[in-house]
Formats: sequence, C-alpha cells, structure tokens
Amino acid sequence: MKHSCRLLIGLLAGLAVHAGGFAAAAPAAKTAVGPTPPVEGYRGIWFTLGQMSEYGDKYSGGLGTYTANHNPLAVYAAAVDKTFFVYGGSPAGERQLLCLIGSFDHKSGRVTRPVVVHDKRPVDDPHDNPSLNIDPEGYLWVFVSGRANSRPGFIYRSVAPYDHSRFELVAQKIITYPQPWHIAGKGFLHLFTRYTKGRELYWETSADGRNWSETRKLAGMGGHYQTSGARDGKVASFFNYHPGGVVDKRTNLYYAQTTDFGATWTTAAGTPLTLPLSDIQNPALVVDYAARGQLVYTCDLNFDAAGNPILLYVLSRDFKPGPAGGKREWTVAHWQGGSWRFSTITTSDHNYDMGSLYVLKDEWLVIAPTDVGPQPWGTGGEMVLWSSKDEGRTWSRRRNVTERSEFNHSYARRPRNARDPFFAFWADGDPGKLSPSRIYFSDSTGQKVWRLPYTFPAGADTALPEAVRN
Repeated sequence: MKHSCRLLIGLLAGLAVHAGGFAAAAPAAKTAVGPTPPVEGYRGIWFTLGQMSEYGDKYSGGLGTYTANHNPLAVYAAAVDKTFFVYGGSPAGERQLLCLIGSFDHKSGRVTRPVVVHDKRPVDDPHDNPSLNIDPEGYLWVFVSGRANSRPGFIYRSVAPYDHSRFELVAQKIITYPQPWHIAGKGFLHLFTRYTKGRELYWETSADGRNWSETRKLAGMGGHYQTSGARDGKVASFFNYHPGGVVDKRTNLYYAQTTDFGATWTTAAGTPLTLPLSDIQNPALVVDYAARGQLVYTCDLNFDAAGNPILLYVLSRDFKPGPAGGKREWTVAHWQGGSWRFSTITTSDHNYDMGSLYVLKDEWLVIAPTDVGPQPWGTGGEMVLWSSKDEGRTWSRRRNVTERSEFNHSYARRPRNARDPFFAFWADGDPGKLSPSRIYFSDSTGQKVWRLPYTFPAGADTALPEAVRN
C-alpha cells in the first residue's frame, strides 16, 4: 500500500473540527476523485476491542464484514450480472482501516482487484467500515461510517454506473452504522446512529443522495443497536436497548416499520408509533427480554413471501465470552397471522457469532458460524448452513460450510438480491492474536466455497477466486 495515495487529500482540507465532533461540510457534489487506488489483494482488517476477561476479548479477529449494524454490504446488479461488495481491509501485517470495494462477475467467475474508496488510516477500527447500495441508474453509493462524534462519516457516489474505478465525495456527516435503503420512485431512506444520549437511532431521506432531509430520531431510550431491511417500499428495523446507556446490558426486542418513506412508523400490526420512542415499555416492544435476564444481539432482518418481517438474533446471559453466558441461542421471530412466532435454530459459543437469513421460494436458510471453531470461545467459528422447510418453525443442519479451518470465520453477510455463487461472504481471523484475514464466499448449497485472492498477480486487474471447497 506504500504506492497508494491518500484518497481524501485536498478534498477534506479546511474542514473545521469542532469540540465534540466535526462540522458538516458542504457536499462536494461536483468534485470527482480517482481513479481509486488499487490494493494488493483481499486482505480483511484484524481488530481487537481490548475488553478482556478470562476467555479473551469481548470480540476480536477478522472483522472485515463487521458489524451487523452496517447494511447492506453487497448488492447483486442484474443489469451487469455482477455482485458489488464493500468491506474493511488493511495492508498485510498492519492494523489500519481501508474502506474497500470489489466486484464478482457472475459470467466470468472472476473478481476485480479491490480499490480504496476511503482511506481511514490511522483508524484501525472496523466500526468505521462502509455500507453499499445501488440506485436505479446503476450508480454505486458507499456510506462510510464514522464513530461517535469524533470521527465523521462520508457518502460517496461512483462517477459512472456500475463502475467502481472512480468515486466522488458527496457529503460528510455525523453518521455511525449506516444502513441506506433505496426506495423505487422516492430515493434513499437512511437509517443510522448518532451518539447523542447514548447510541440513539435516527433516519433521513433524500431523493437524489445529495440533498438530505432534516435528521429525525427513531428511538432514544438510553441507546440502541439496530438491524434493518427493505422490500417493496417497506423499510423495517429491529433493535434492542441499553439500560442506563450501558451497551453490555443490551436487552429487549423492538420492531418498527414504515411504508410511506418515513412519514409514519408503525408496529408490525400497523399500530402508529409516536416518535421518538423514549419509554422502555412502548408499542414497538416485541419481547421484554430484560425481565428474563437475557441479552439481545441482532443479526439480520428479512421478509417472507407475503412481506412479513423475520428477525434473526442471538440470545445470551452474559456480555463476556465464555461459558458463563450459557449456550448462545439463535432465535427467529416471524410476524405471521397477526402475532409474533418464535423458534430456536441452534446454539453457539459466542455473542458475536453473526450470520444471515435467506428466504427462498420454498426454503429458509441461515448461514452462520454456529459450530465451535479452531479458537473456542472466540468471535466466530465454523460456518454452517441451516435449513427450514416450514417457514422457520423447525430447523435442520443442511451442511458444514467450513471445516478444519486455520482460523475462526465470522460475520457471514447476505448480499441484497443474492445470486449464486456469490451467495454469502465473510472473513476469517484468529481472535486470540494478530493474524492474516482472508475474505470468502459460498453458494447457496454450502458445498462450494471460495477464497478471494490475498495477493493479485502483478499487473492483473481481475483474478479467479481460489476454490477451497468444491
């Protein structure tokens, strides 16, 4: 990466830094940057939170596809038969964040050399990872997360449709955990977090991605983590809350949705919500897990064939890693017939064993690191494909996706409009010590797994992924 220039030199010069945060800059709507600097290969960022206990860090390892609160990370574009994806990477042997984008060509089976959208160095924190979406004209929009009020977020748009060789900086904003959804005929509805009174949930809208509405608060009960999804004009979010603002006490399950581009928000039953949600007991509450002494870790939100929401999350009894938290329960909540229905898929050994939920024509799938990996009690494990033929009522193990791995695999992510063979992608890494982190993807059967090139051939712009299971 010594040959790579800093993408933002000159563009961000002169932005005033204020106490407690950054001033919002005027959008650089006509300032093209690029070409984006290429990197040596697909090298995910390794991270340690440094919150240690008897069984290691609260979370650590290869976190290039972290967090569950960044969404989407990948989008399949039928017009060009490619899946575009973003992730957090780092130069080999270093812990400095690069916000990167690549693409997989479904016709040729090749991936492009990844390129830098935003150079976050010296930041080493994957909380600043990017999210991605594509507008109807094919422009790629990358939302780079900030952190708290000390690091800003950024919004980029590709200079040309379906082309990640050049991006323009559109805006700098105070945003964390960006979740941009594009609604046909209306524009972007962007869900995100701001560190106001704890991690509070907000949203904003934009017809063109450049001019944004006022920021409006969705929930502020001391803090929240949310995971969202969108389908047919509906944008939905489910979230927990942090008692007293303490993230290690995250609990309860809440759900809210909008079908009118944020004009009104309701429960799954259609009951209007008065915003911002400020009382712990409110109509959006699905389950009072605080009363049960359970913690809630969100994973994914999808919809059934009728457009009803399905929530995937993990339940625990201790924020620390190790056996004190008990078996971490992989739970599905499905809104059906006017009520929420719950089922348990399986258990795993860590709170941050994040995976994704897929709804196919006659089957639901979950791809997640639910088996104990080579680093027990650490973030991630071995990836497993779980299947339900009865809309989530019962689940069975379809297949072990990874086995006898060198490092734990973590954060299996679902591309929007996912298509084989790039059906899920994730990173690996050793949660116990600094290690290389590779990027993988698999097809919907879990039988075929590929690893993206850690080092590209000299001078090559594309390369074939390495088949590690076929």
